Parts: sequence; structure tokens; C-alpha cells
Amino acid sequence: MRIAVLQMNSGSNVSTNLEVVNSLLKEAANDGCKMAVLPENFALMSVNNSEKLKISEHLGQGPIQQFLSDISKKLNIWIVAGSIPICSTEKNEKRVYGACLVYDSAGMQQAVYRKIHLFDVNLDNKKEIYRESELMCPGDKVVCVKTPFGRIGLTICYDLRFPELFRQLIESGATMFTVPAAFTETTGEAHWHTLLQARAIENLAYVIAAGQCGEHPDGRSTYGHSLIVDPWGKILAEAQGGECFIAADIDPIYMEQLRNNFPVLDSRRLQ
Repeated sequence: MRIAVLQMNSGSNVSTNLEVVNSLLKEAANDGCKMAVLPENFALMSVNNSEKLKISEHLGQGPIQQFLSDISKKLNIWIVAGSIPICSTEKNEKRVYGACLVYDSAGMQQAVYRKIHLFDVNLDNKKEIYRESELMCPGDKVVCVKTPFGRIGLTICYDLRFPELFRQLIESGATMFTVPAAFTETTGEAHWHTLLQARAIENLAYVIAAGQCGEHPDGRSTYGHSLIVDPWGKILAEAQGGECFIAADIDPIYMEQLRNNFPVLDSRRLQ
């Protein structure tokens, strides 16, 4: 099975960003890819919370979700749609969820994962300050979705630093993880490759990571280097600079052979 990862430099214009998604997805489909993973915040990158709230949608309705449904059906491709702001159903909750949506090749929404770990950090002696919790509510459910390519464990960006989430996804039967992200230049250069390869190796699972890249109109700089990593930690594909898609073939039989020959998941003593 051939899987694609879209790397983007999303800006503040939703229509322009979706045009990029459309173009890259067409290229991926023409390359024979049956599934594509989009980066976090693919529809809008902005430090302005009011702009993000403006494009928030109720689950199952709205122009961004309609676009995703239409394009997945048109191209006959599964889409793991990075994240978009989805309205909370809690009374008096004005914040939104950062939600990863999964669409099958018939355009049907098959899963939704709400980002659990929110990026509230100070970087470089407080020169970079991030407070996702001012805009977003944390999710509380682990989501693993059945697909023709195996069971996919859904995560988003900062979740990558919490191995217990990935282990819970393994307990739910995950054979691969998707990691749509917008890692900063600072954290990406220091930790991106190490964390992704570690999650693959310790769980003997494929890791599919789609990143934002470059300088964004809001002044933020993201790391890029989108990756597809095999269960042994080998990098199968890596994006360099700029917007593009990368692709690799996923081999479930190879993964099962590794798990049988190197049964690290069965050797655990601590829970």
C-alpha cells in the first residue's frame, strides 16, 4: 500500500491553503497513493485566535469538511486530515478542539480525534511563547481507526512527546501512527527525528508524520522534514524544503515479521 504525506506552508487564506491541498492530493493520487496525511492546521496557520475561531466548524458540517469529503471521493483516496478547529458541544465553552478527521475513499467521515496534549510552553528564554489552551480544549479519548491499510492510531503534534498515548494505541491494535504536526523550527531541529523514530522503534509500528514548513505570514517558523518511518526506525521518505508530497510503500507483512521475531511488545513487565 502506497501512502502519501503532504508538507505545507499554510497561511491565513483558507481558500489558498485548500487549493494547495487539492493540488498535492491530485499528485499523490496520480502516484498511486491510497491514503494521504495532511499537516496540523492545514487550512489556516495564524497566531490570531479570532481568525481560527472564525473558521471553526461543527462536527460533520462546514465548508472545510465538505471539501475533504468531496476530494477524497473524487480521488478515491483515504485522507487523514491533520487538524481543523471543531466546535465544542459543552455548554458555555467558547474554545474549540484541534481535531483530526479521517475520510474514506467514498468521502465518508470514519473517525475524529481531538488533540489531547496542548502546546503550552516557553522556548528560547521566553522569546517564543505558545498557549494552545487559550484557544483549545483538550480531548480525552484515544482513537484508533480501522482502514484497509491496518489500524491507524491518531495523534497530533505535541502528542508525540507522550509515549503512553502511543502505547495505549498499540493496546487498541494500532499498526501505524499518524502525526500531523506544526513543530517549531526550534523544537523540530532538536527533537523531531529522534521522537518519531523512537515511537516507531519502541512500538514496532509505522509512523507517518506530516509537517508544516518554513516561514508563515504570521511570523511563525515551522520545521518541515515530513517523514515516513518504518517499524525498525528506518526513514523511508523525508521531505526537504517547501511544499510537496512524499510517499512510501507500507508493508504489513514486514511489520508482522518484525513483531514475531522481535517480540518487544510481548516482553513488557511493567504496565
